[in-house]
Amino acid sequence: MKNRRWVLATRPEGEPKPETFRLESADLADPGAGEVLLKTLWLSLDPYMRGRISAAKSYAKGVEPGEVMVGGTVSEVVASNNPGFAKGDIVLSFGGWQEYQLSAGKELQKLDPKAAPISTALGVLGMPGMTAYTGLLTIGQPKAGETVVVAAASGAVGAIVGQIAKIKGARAVGIAGGADKCRYVEEELGFDAVIDRRDPSMPEKLAAACPKGIDVYFENVGGEVWDAVFPLLNTFARVPVCGMIAHYNDTEPPPGPDKSTRLMRAILTRRLTMRGFIVWDFADQEPAFRRDMAQWIKAGKVKYREDVVEGLEAAPQAFIGLLKGKNFGKLLVRVAK
Repeated sequence: MKNRRWVLATRPEGEPKPETFRLESADLADPGAGEVLLKTLWLSLDPYMRGRISAAKSYAKGVEPGEVMVGGTVSEVVASNNPGFAKGDIVLSFGGWQEYQLSAGKELQKLDPKAAPISTALGVLGMPGMTAYTGLLTIGQPKAGETVVVAAASGAVGAIVGQIAKIKGARAVGIAGGADKCRYVEEELGFDAVIDRRDPSMPEKLAAACPKGIDVYFENVGGEVWDAVFPLLNTFARVPVCGMIAHYNDTEPPPGPDKSTRLMRAILTRRLTMRGFIVWDFADQEPAFRRDMAQWIKAGKVKYREDVVEGLEAAPQAFIGLLKGKNFGKLLVRVAK
């Protein structure tokens, strides 16, 4: 058997290009003692992958040129020499951008296809959903009547953040890109207000939507969105820093004056709490997340949207588009049916 896989061809300078990745076909070995052979059904594409193909030091080991691109996957066991797994089992894995994977089974998590669509293990019931849950509730700590603002509000994380804020009794204000995404955030997800980040008067409209200021800002974007949010932060506001996608392709510092002194003064005088986090900082909260999220989905309190592209060959272009905000919902590649 052959295994098609995308490897990192070269580290990008700035925006990744199609030639950043290379599609290879390699011989596929049979599973050894204690191993299982997995066929990838679904591949998750996420913003963190941009950091993994950079040479800069980060919280996790980067992908070296020639190595398979990393990524969460939902897979089917097609052969097993491991007593813990049988042919036909569906598992959550981290197989990356490839059609097949050999695994010793230690990192695999069995999924019940009858409990929820298996693709949700990579979205609302997986890492993005848990990122929203832990970051908002542990760092943001929204209270009834407060105002919670979230950037990239139609995305895999932002959409869940706003809905959890509503469940906790807060006002949810979203920032999204384009009329369709804004309409979805307000009409489908039930946010109290939504601002189009492409609107030239975005800062003024955000201020009007937050007449009492901002108590929690869930940061996914940075850039001009952060510039509009910053003056509106209330005393004792909390800022969970999840991502800065507006800067992932930067090759030099943003133009303009150094704003760090202004930020540090605001942190002091307004007693702001700003904390960066990685979802697995809160790994002990996973059981609570799975319980609460499943209940909220069943009760209709949390809705989700998936943006599906077909075929492994589509992964690079879809990922490049993700970094430009072209996806609408949780971005997934259906590798096989």
